[in-house]
Amino acid sequence: MINVPGGPVTLNDRRTQRSWTVEVAPYLLAAHPLTQAAHAQTTGTQDGGRLPAHSLSWWDAVGYCNTLSLQEGLTPAYHLHDATDDGDEAPDGGITWDRNADGYRLPTEAEWEHACRAGTSGPRYGPLDDIAWHRDNSEDHIHEVATRRPNPWGLYDMLGNIWEWCWDLYDPEVYGSYRVLKGGGWYDPHWSCRTSVRRRSHPTLRIEDVGLRLARTPRPQP
Repeated sequence: MINVPGGPVTLNDRRTQRSWTVEVAPYLLAAHPLTQAAHAQTTGTQDGGRLPAHSLSWWDAVGYCNTLSLQEGLTPAYHLHDATDDGDEAPDGGITWDRNADGYRLPTEAEWEHACRAGTSGPRYGPLDDIAWHRDNSEDHIHEVATRRPNPWGLYDMLGNIWEWCWDLYDPEVYGSYRVLKGGGWYDPHWSCRTSVRRRSHPTLRIEDVGLRLARTPRPQP
């Protein structure tokens, strides 16, 4: 986990032409996306070594965070309330985030973008071919994590390889429970692998180019 300093970050939505600034507190973020080996060690499934764990829904990601937290003696960040009758998805408000918990969680969209930028101001933190697997260099498949150049804060694969789930709702007034995805994937064109780009997906969907990166809130200092 990398210690990410706090600070302001300005987010943009190209669809609505809206911009907003968020002040984020210091937090911890994994140096690379969750690997299939790490996922398998926790859950007993999908072991592909250092390839990113993928085809995980937002709900899978949230559940994984809680499972790993319990295994490591940390306080789970999420509380899941009663689900709908069919058991597939909790309704809006069916999950709450304990912001004081020290367990694993998904980054917020603001935390993700702040970490991706790592103090840089351009659309990317370096030349795309050097930092990301994307449509023009991936040979149409996923790659092992941390094989491209990291950003200035030591974070790998913030762009390209797989999209990453964030905590936030995308636009609840228009898209309901759809959650934010960031980062671009191995089959995305260059214009989609930019720090500011945001995508959305239904929290129950499992997509082959979508995974997660773990975050944590630091324990308060005594």
